Amino acid sequence: MWLGILCIGAGVGFTAGLFGKGGSAIATPLLHLVGVPALVAVAAPLPATIPSTVAAARPYWRADAIDWRLVRISVVAGAPAAVVGAVLTRWVDGSALVRVTDALIAIIGVRLLLTGRRPAPTVAKAIAGDPLRRSIAVGIVVGITSGLLANSGGFLLAPLYLSVLHRPIRTAFGSSLAVAAVLAVPGTIVHAALGHIDWKIVLLFGVAAVPLSALGARVALRVEPSRLERGYGAVLVLLGGAFLLS
Repeated sequence: MWLGILCIGAGVGFTAGLFGKGGSAIATPLLHLVGVPALVAVAAPLPATIPSTVAAARPYWRADAIDWRLVRISVVAGAPAAVVGAVLTRWVDGSALVRVTDALIAIIGVRLLLTGRRPAPTVAKAIAGDPLRRSIAVGIVVGITSGLLANSGGFLLAPLYLSVLHRPIRTAFGSSLAVAAVLAVPGTIVHAALGHIDWKIVLLFGVAAVPLSALGARVALRVEPSRLERGYGAVLVLLGGAFLLS
């Protein structure tokens, strides 16, 4: 199991840096698959996400690919919502959370494959209003989801930044990583207080994830982002479908 956790950390870290996502949403089903108990698999990747997303965000920051105003709005709206979502896990079964994570992975993958960079009219209409209002709404939605599913929200942030707020792809990726690093903090505190985190798993996962996440970000800045996004969508569809079937 321990070798599996190390390999998962490396793979998830690289993928997170490559596609501007925290990576914990993918890590949860993979950890569960190698024998980590469901609720621990949900919570353990979250604290490791903090240093790995910071490491991945640095290349985007140096390339001036982070919208700091958007980051501030998302953090102010999302951090309290993440606490609410994390507290709600007290009454939600860990296995159910893993299944929800699997389904979300597949759904987001299908959406990325079908829409690419085009706006998603249904989502944009649902979060109507001026850009500030939409930015706040995105932060709240992602915050609650990140707390409930014990992830940093990056798997939702980048797609919503692209489809709802119409940010350029590299800016969406870089800003997503910066926000994910902050949103992981309140969820980590709550889940640690509830006893959901195995710190041995966190350490092993993080040792592999942190250096690979920075490498993934540097690769992403040298490759055509639209190709990366569609490739990521295909990977999510395959992973999500396989996890749901298993």
